[in-house]
Amino acid sequence: MSGSNQFSLLGQRRFAPFFATQFLGALNDNIFRNGLVILITFQGVLVAGMDHTQLANVAAGLFILPFFLFSASAGQLADKYEKSMLIRRVKTLEIALMMLAAFALYSGSYPLLLLVLFLMGCQSTMFGPVKYAYLPQQLADDELIGGNALVESGTYIAIILGLIAGGIAVGDEIANAMNVSKQTVLGTALVAVAISGYLTSRQIPKTRAVDPELKISWNAWKETWRIVKFAREERSVFLSILGISWFWFFGSAMTIQIPAYTLDVLNGSESVTTLLLAAFAIGVGIGSLLCERLSGHRIELGLVPFGAIGLSVFAIDLYLAQTTIITTPAHSIAEFLSRDGSWRIWIDLALIGAFGGFYSVPLYALIQKRSKRQHLSRIIAANNIINSFLMVGAAVLSMILLSSGFSIPELFLIVAILNVLVAAYIFTLLPEFLMRFLAWIVVSVVYRLKPTGLDNIPVKGPAIVVCNHVSYVDPIILAGSIRRPMRFVMWYRIFQIPFLNFIFRTMKAIPIAGAREDRQIMDDAFEKVDAELADGNIVCIFPEGAITRDGEIARFRPGIEKIIKRRPVPVVPASLGRLWGSWFSRRSDGGIRKIPGRLFSRVHVTFGEPVPASDVTAAKLEILVRTLRGDER
Repeated sequence: MSGSNQFSLLGQRRFAPFFATQFLGALNDNIFRNGLVILITFQGVLVAGMDHTQLANVAAGLFILPFFLFSASAGQLADKYEKSMLIRRVKTLEIALMMLAAFALYSGSYPLLLLVLFLMGCQSTMFGPVKYAYLPQQLADDELIGGNALVESGTYIAIILGLIAGGIAVGDEIANAMNVSKQTVLGTALVAVAISGYLTSRQIPKTRAVDPELKISWNAWKETWRIVKFAREERSVFLSILGISWFWFFGSAMTIQIPAYTLDVLNGSESVTTLLLAAFAIGVGIGSLLCERLSGHRIELGLVPFGAIGLSVFAIDLYLAQTTIITTPAHSIAEFLSRDGSWRIWIDLALIGAFGGFYSVPLYALIQKRSKRQHLSRIIAANNIINSFLMVGAAVLSMILLSSGFSIPELFLIVAILNVLVAAYIFTLLPEFLMRFLAWIVVSVVYRLKPTGLDNIPVKGPAIVVCNHVSYVDPIILAGSIRRPMRFVMWYRIFQIPFLNFIFRTMKAIPIAGAREDRQIMDDAFEKVDAELADGNIVCIFPEGAITRDGEIARFRPGIEKIIKRRPVPVVPASLGRLWGSWFSRRSDGGIRKIPGRLFSRVHVTFGEPVPASDVTAAKLEILVRTLRGDER
């Protein structure tokens, strides 16, 4: 899908009916759950002596519990049977459950409604492994980010609409206009959406079973540990699962409390609850859709620590925001938004959602790409099991803290602090990915970056990039242009500049010195370059050996020939143009410009066709780089 828009998938049968089916399923889940929670919260419903706060957490736990109990079986079924057939059967079950929900609403049986909620969790448990295993069978590798982003954003758009529809369905306006009860309106809507979901599922193309000879084990406990073992076979996959599960813990701990937060802290109404939940959902949808743009159609792990940091920053600000808002009664959205401080709360929740999208979409794509295809559904099931465990944990933690006297804003703060620890751990795992992604952001803000020839960079395997050297930030610009990690060979004295030292060491740059300066540093550099190439990485060198003093390209030194002789790999020539005279380029005195220059100018980064190792010479590479740059300095 390189060069294509992710939205083009919505016009293709291999994706569109599946997208519509999962969209309608998420819509129905949220119409029901939000309608039920609002009825419980704002109508003073008591079940088994529990108040609205306790019931909201119990309801969340009941929906999540089946993921823990039945995901192992769901994963096996998804691997053994053809997926379109399974989806249709799940949708048929949804129609039956919505009819039962309509009856429970009509009869006013809240215990039966909680049972239906549990059974809906069972239905969603069956759909989850099929949903995420379907995508890599129908989409190419470079479509996975876009496809997952659409599914994630579509799900949260459905959540928004479900929240709104659920809130409207249990409001007075429609019920009074139609002269029926709120419960009748809600039940009719649920059955109608369920039938629509079944009809769209009939258009999903057949998707073969990946392991049709699999013998189903119904021992949930034994099979659960077995599929977790599958997930642990690939460390990156298992870490991605843990990362996704943590986001579900974080998101659940935040969103479960929104109705009670609205009522008890903000003094708001049902419509305000819907507004705040919609903010989170809108944020996730926007963040998910932006992932493809920010990742360049590839799995960009730098988004993960970036997203984790954003989650903590805005969750902490949500706690601080309570001191700025006036809590006079707000019976409508307009009344709430007219208060001082209300927009800050709404924006915080939206940004929490957006950074959640940045955080989760690359992890889902990584699981789909790196998991063994014959085990993928069961690995997704393992993900759902761990998700459910942490989500139930979030509900339990919330109940314990709130019953111990903590306020809901204090609960938000505790979760945000816990996420700081998670973000710090993720940074230790992916420091170079984060720095490379931040480099892309910084460069895109300071300059108008125009990379060309990116297809000449090998998708995998070792290679060397050689480039002219114009400024101190050339590595940052190149790192922000290429979607693969690169190891830069840099003059050792640049590592003495405080800020740049941190960036380059985090990006695992390799210091080098001239033979006359420090022979040992030079020899170590060549050893490290060879080791990186042996590991299949890209190494970037600046054969001029120093930043240009006049904007022209200096003679290329023969070090590149020594590297290639030892480790024959393709060499990609690259050029930087329109950087001379910028803030970080050299003046005649060799320093950094005191006055910023050429900010926001268009910077050209051009990559030429790879040169086979057998044809590599320093002189030839110099000519190629000069040709790529042209007259632009």
